[in-house]
Amino acid sequence: MSRPRALGLICLAILAVGVVALRLFIDRDPITGEVSLQWAGPQWLDLRLGAAFAGAALGAALAISGALLQAALQNPLASPSLLGVASGAGLGVMVVLWGAHACAMTAATGLLMTGAFVGALLALLIVLRLGTRGGWPDPVTTILAGVIVSTMAMAGIVLLQGLVPEGLRGRFLAWAMGTVPDLPSRGLLIALGALTVLLLLACICWSGWLDALGLGDVAATNIGAHPGAVRTACLVGAGLLTACCVALGGPMAFVGLVAPHVARLLVGPMHRFLVPGAALAGLILVVGADSLRQMIDLGTGRLPVGVLTTLIGGPVFLILLRREVHRAQG
Repeated sequence: MSRPRALGLICLAILAVGVVALRLFIDRDPITGEVSLQWAGPQWLDLRLGAAFAGAALGAALAISGALLQAALQNPLASPSLLGVASGAGLGVMVVLWGAHACAMTAATGLLMTGAFVGALLALLIVLRLGTRGGWPDPVTTILAGVIVSTMAMAGIVLLQGLVPEGLRGRFLAWAMGTVPDLPSRGLLIALGALTVLLLLACICWSGWLDALGLGDVAATNIGAHPGAVRTACLVGAGLLTACCVALGGPMAFVGLVAPHVARLLVGPMHRFLVPGAALAGLILVVGADSLRQMIDLGTGRLPVGVLTTLIGGPVFLILLRREVHRAQG
């Protein structure tokens, strides 16, 4: 590993440890709203640990998903929402809320997570089926299929919103803004963490095949990379990660789009270093945003994490985009 790459990964790792420590120590008095740094008492420790672990898993998973999609589709603007998985999950949640209302029941959090996961997986399967040409997913067709599925799912969400009371719409909108749960589902969190680690190790082991996709299908085939199979594996892996993330914390904008670009700037384009760097950058963005929202009091409750990831990630991406344009012109 070259010195610049090692330095970039070390800096990201230090920042990651720092934001996790901040999330564990940051304290906000529920009465006065005063913010301080102190270790939590026994009654609050589980909440802080749950939020820290959930934020770390969400950020790393979304970033790895974005890196896989950008490699598979050869599109620097590819993100987890591109496959329609987030919209499919939202439709699944809305179906659960509508079904519970029709049966005069209250939809439990676990049932909402199940609906989100099933909706996300169905959207992924439809996109992969529609995007297949010649037996393998085609980048352009897959993107178009993702846009179509996402649009149709959003139409279904709007339709169902008109069939449920205002209170259920508010619950859906709160979920749709993205959140880091203080008490996440242990099973889902373990599944997301295990899948994230598994795909991270797979990306490191088979990074040469991911790098080969950037050469084009013909050149990749000539060096034995099997671009169709690699692209399919990337899309399935990214879709599963996104489905778990949306089920756990709702859709979270810009994390999967920005984190790979930040890592690419610090450690270069080789996926052996890019994917771990992206995972660390995604962790920093989500846990950092969750820590920041603990300090912000607008008088109406804390901001959703998804709002802060958008406010942070959007300008960062514009800066990176402008830098790349100047570099290309220079």
